[in-house]
Amino acid sequence: MPWQSLRLLVDSRTAEPLSDALMEAGALSVSLEDADAGTVDETPLFGEPDHPTAELWQRSIAAVLFDMDADVAAILAQAAHAIGAPAPSVYSVETVADADWVRLTQSQFDPIPVSPRLWIVPTWHDAPDARAINLRLDPGLAFGTGSHPTTRLCLRWLDANLRGGETVLDYGCGSGILAIAAARLGAAQVDGIDIDPQAITASNDNAALNEVPARFGLPGTLPEQAYDIVVANILTNPLKAMAPLLAAKVRQEGKLVLSGILLEQAEEVMAIYRQWFNFDPHAADEGWVRLSGTRK
Repeated sequence: MPWQSLRLLVDSRTAEPLSDALMEAGALSVSLEDADAGTVDETPLFGEPDHPTAELWQRSIAAVLFDMDADVAAILAQAAHAIGAPAPSVYSVETVADADWVRLTQSQFDPIPVSPRLWIVPTWHDAPDARAINLRLDPGLAFGTGSHPTTRLCLRWLDANLRGGETVLDYGCGSGILAIAAARLGAAQVDGIDIDPQAITASNDNAALNEVPARFGLPGTLPEQAYDIVVANILTNPLKAMAPLLAAKVRQEGKLVLSGILLEQAEEVMAIYRQWFNFDPHAADEGWVRLSGTRK
């Protein structure tokens, strides 16, 4: 059975009330996306010690699913009236065909070659190179499948620089992919931190799937220590805000690896961290950069 998919732009004031009203008026589901994702105006939702958590993006795209016979315009007008707002006049409606969603999703995720010896392989695929280090990882609720340029950039750094025996912290671990890769590449101790409990669950599940020892926890739950290597693949705004916190996690002459940064944002991030780190030349992939430096 096909469905109708509505997409419209909403601001932070109306996003949640309108979402609730649409569900009450007959929508099957409502999800919100950052309307500025992938631009310099991207707004991360994060919370760390001493940093408030933003609840919603300033501008969101509301993606709403309806039955095929639903009167989308009437439901949208009804929902807007219910929250005391004018009915939106600019939006799009598309027909979403019925499909085998499991097979369709799986078909979008093939094995990803990170380097000649490092691959990311979904569980429904055979490893293209059985002799390689194959990270078993399926797409899920937590960020980090290896398909995003920032994840690839961090994985390539780990592949090129780990020698074995290091202590590694993956700050903002998401799916745990960077921590798991570090363990498979020979790190002696691997920890991961994330503010999202779902990310901690996903990371623990993925570590078990890959048969690697790793500790994952929310901020403040892991023992305090400095690490040989700290990797943080987040976004520019939280990286800037958390500079003192992340610098304190890196031991003297240890390494810091940062990504989630657009090319035009690299200099402003390095300007903040230079009081603690000497930076190497940056690496870029599809407009995103990876920064790496050594603790002074």
